[in-house]
Amino acid sequence: MLKSLDLFVPGEAGIIKAVSGEGKIRRRLFDMGVTPGAAVTLRKTAPLGDPIEVTIRGYELTLRKAEAAYITMEVRGNA
Repeated sequence: MLKSLDLFVPGEAGIIKAVSGEGKIRRRLFDMGVTPGAAVTLRKTAPLGDPIEVTIRGYELTLRKAEAAYITMEVRGNA
């Protein structure tokens, strides 16, 4: 099942299938290691829902929900 990273719930994991967006946003995500094929686990969400913290490539990364919406994931279940 495919869905964007901003719709994940804490503990949910998946594999990045695509990164959309254009220009600076897409480049920024790629620079942070957000590339197709990388495994991602949503660790936690801030009290008001934004930002979110994910584990990718062995480190924790904080993303805004608006950024996470550009990341299409294949759901792999809960970690």
